[in-house]
Amino acid sequence: MSAARQAPTLLTFLWAPDRDQVRAHAAPCLEFRPTTVGDDQDGNGVRTTRVWRRVLGVEHTVIESVELESDGRGGEVLVARVRPKAGVARRCSRCQRRCPGYDTSKAPRRWRGLDFGSTQVFLQARTRRVACPEHGVVVAAVPWARPGSRFTAAFEDSVAWLVCHATLSVVAILLRVAWRSVSDIVGRVVAARAGQVDRLAGLRRIGIDEISYRKGQRYLLVVVDHDSGRLVWAGKNRNQHTLGRFFDDLGAERAAALTHVSADGAEWIHDVVAARAPRAVLCLDAFHVVAWATEALDAVRRTMVNRLREGGHTEEAAALKGSRWALLKNPPNLTGDQRSTLAGIARANGGLYRAYLLKGQLREIFACRDLATARALLAGWIAWAQRCRLPAFVKLAKTITRYRQLILNAVEHGLSNARVEATNTHLRLLTRRAYGYRSPESLIAMADLTRGGLCPPLPGRS
Repeated sequence: MSAARQAPTLLTFLWAPDRDQVRAHAAPCLEFRPTTVGDDQDGNGVRTTRVWRRVLGVEHTVIESVELESDGRGGEVLVARVRPKAGVARRCSRCQRRCPGYDTSKAPRRWRGLDFGSTQVFLQARTRRVACPEHGVVVAAVPWARPGSRFTAAFEDSVAWLVCHATLSVVAILLRVAWRSVSDIVGRVVAARAGQVDRLAGLRRIGIDEISYRKGQRYLLVVVDHDSGRLVWAGKNRNQHTLGRFFDDLGAERAAALTHVSADGAEWIHDVVAARAPRAVLCLDAFHVVAWATEALDAVRRTMVNRLREGGHTEEAAALKGSRWALLKNPPNLTGDQRSTLAGIARANGGLYRAYLLKGQLREIFACRDLATARALLAGWIAWAQRCRLPAFVKLAKTITRYRQLILNAVEHGLSNARVEATNTHLRLLTRRAYGYRSPESLIAMADLTRGGLCPPLPGRS
């Protein structure tokens, strides 16, 4: 029998030890030394170090030994003693430059790895510091973990992927880590992956909007790429300074390459876009324009309800108050009762029905495929609203007149903030799922992970 066939297989020895040998050679810990294992007659075998590297999910790493040790709570953990290979040793953890060594830690350090079945796994090694000519004395990089982390890169990638599909607390329980550790891991993964790809490269059409993430007028500004649907930038607060930071990150050359920008009616967005991306066509989002008309319609309804109450017509006021959803819903979505309610309003309340028609007519402008038709309809709508004798719509007509060209741009180029609103809906879901975020940075990291294309694949999968 060859020597290779006489050598015990490490994994077999770990899973199915011989009981007599265990009794005869009982020890506080069970140690496995790397050796060559083979089953073929020619002696061609598989290095057990290669097997352990695959099991532990590490590369460019020398595995010196693997042991089972007590965790101090009546259980056991798997500890792999490792060191970087010579080709990746003594490199700066910030710039990856090979540097002269400075000193070595006296006590070894451990990194948590992916569990081996139900057993926790740790990688243990002595850390070194190097003298980088650019960054000074820093801890040397290790190939199995990100700088400043006590978890392996494979473990952190798994955490980040799971957080995209489950709540943070569930992931913390599943992987037996603290929820604060999960939050820190998300931040490190996002920072690492964001440094590997330029999300602002190739932008041509973008949408800009804000979303409230917490009570007290606390907002995030989000920028979405219309072509890919991805979130490309997010920042705290909704003002010119925040949007200016986006254009600072984008750069003057790439800002000049923008062709279209969609936004709501915020003047501060329009001013910054006009100054920083003068060649871009600014389009007013259709949803916000129709929302203005919806608010004006509801204001007309409330005014008439109050007038009926003051006149002592309480039954008519109650009936008109209950007509809110019949007036606000789109015609194809009306129920039979709501259609009857609208018919009654058309017979008995001409002013309110006129406001309803104005809202519907403004909505139809954005459905036009021909710019000339849209321009004629918009001009007719403005003239109708100006003489409708409904104060809310007279005021709205002035607003629509001011934004007339931006509305026509949206019709001509078929651009809206639909993708941005989809991103905002996802961010609201994240906020509700986490029961709120204490800091905007945590929400931005989750948004970049889930909507910014920074979610890593699971280890071992492309």
